[in-house]
Amino acid sequence: MREDWKNWQSPPGGTGNEFDNAEIGALAHLYRGEVYRSTIWRTRLDNTTNWSVVTLGIALSVTYASPNASPLPLLLVGILISMFLILESRRYRFFNVWRARCRWIETNFYAPMLFRSSRPEPGEWQDILGKDYLLPQYHIGFWTAMGRRLRRNYMWIFSFQAMAYVGKIIIHPEPVASFSEFLSRMSVGPFTGVYVFLFGVLFHGAWIALALWTFWTDRQKHSNRNGVGGMG
Repeated sequence: MREDWKNWQSPPGGTGNEFDNAEIGALAHLYRGEVYRSTIWRTRLDNTTNWSVVTLGIALSVTYASPNASPLPLLLVGILISMFLILESRRYRFFNVWRARCRWIETNFYAPMLFRSSRPEPGEWQDILGKDYLLPQYHIGFWTAMGRRLRRNYMWIFSFQAMAYVGKIIIHPEPVASFSEFLSRMSVGPFTGVYVFLFGVLFHGAWIALALWTFWTDRQKHSNRNGVGGMG
């Protein structure tokens, strides 16, 4: 698919350097359609975030119901939240297509019309948008999408889950007296507290590293917004 972009050429039959009234009206309707699609997918993103918050709330209620309640639900809910994050990352890749097209039209067509000293000058931005319609593809990768959702929402959800779990271990059934006791309380079935602790460190370290890496790559990518990559 990406090789097709390199071989793509503008269709014959006119340079397309100016829009007439009919074409401007068609572009306006196209923009409205893209806004509608981005709004629908934005709602779907909110749904998965809401599911994550609700499931975490249920786990908190069960775990803190009594001093002797097991902290295991707070561990298991992390797996469920991770699944929601995967679903939301996939949905975000779709949402990003519609969002990017809207912003592309806004910044390259509508915004110049608002300046009295200038009018939109059709050029390369039209070709980029046309390519995106002729050869549709995701504008960002899956890991980038996941990193963005982590930075926007899930870093707070995972952080609160971790603090709630550590708080449960520390205070229930009575305040912990030493680090060795802290580790022993973290034991789950055949897994000792050391393994559970290391898994927690690796899990949270992984999402922190992913969030930082995607933040850096986004900064690098969007330093030049003049091509198709700038639409993502």
